[in-house]
Amino acid sequence: MQLPNNIAFAVASAFAAAVSITAITNAAEAVASATNTFAVGDFVEYTGGWSAATGRVFRLKAASGTTFTLEGLDTTDTSLFPAGAGTGTVRKITTWVPVTGVVSAEVSGGDGKTVEVPLLDTNMPVMLPDGFTATTVTLTTADDKSLPHHAALKAVSDGVKLTCLRGLIPGGGVLLYAGYCSFNESPSLGKGSVMAVKSIFSLQNKVVRY
Repeated sequence: MQLPNNIAFAVASAFAAAVSITAITNAAEAVASATNTFAVGDFVEYTGGWSAATGRVFRLKAASGTTFTLEGLDTTDTSLFPAGAGTGTVRKITTWVPVTGVVSAEVSGGDGKTVEVPLLDTNMPVMLPDGFTATTVTLTTADDKSLPHHAALKAVSDGVKLTCLRGLIPGGGVLLYAGYCSFNESPSLGKGSVMAVKSIFSLQNKVVRY
């Protein structure tokens, strides 16, 4: 059990050039083959043929000049991760801009969906799982346009650039929300309340947790 106090947020504002993956394994933690200069602990955005992984940001558990391991990406289920179909690219996040003065971080969506299936031989339909609803993270921050994160959020929003919101939880936990950011720099103006602005991150896939 843990309170969400003292989480340190940051937004990805710059990526390195994409690196091509020539092969990737089906394993408890996927190992990709690619010529690279990565280091352990780097964060990379994966884009490729595996829809369950594409658009997500992963931390590297191991790295050499020819391979790297995507920490926590279990690709052993070949129905979700078809063998040989995971080639694509990764981009290393080169700059994280701390987001300070966070008032709240609210997650919506990500709930399981179901489909009701009527059957001819019974009066009782069945429910089948049908994926998940789209997820958004709304980050509310105290308004101060002089802080670096204000310009960073505005840039990724105006440029409609894929980015990632990272949350570092005390004790070592990490939350990685990859997607598009919509930043409204017009502050709230409630009397007696701090002026605040909102950034909405529209995730392109599931959150990655460490």
